[in-house]
Amino acid sequence: MSQALATIQSEPPVINRERALKILSKSLYRDLRQNGYEPKQIVALASELIAQVTTDIADDSTLA
Repeated sequence: MSQALATIQSEPPVINRERALKILSKSLYRDLRQNGYEPKQIVALASELIAQVTTDIADDSTLA
């Protein structure tokens, strides 16, 4: 994962964020699998991230 972050940080600020996110997600997935996490646990993590973003978006929309 640190390699992916280094790649992201070494590019100019106007990077392709979709590419950076793809690199980061692949690296995170590999790291989690190498550390013994099962696919179901990774899906649970992804679901929790989506829940956090959903809450954040909902909070932002109530402020507008």
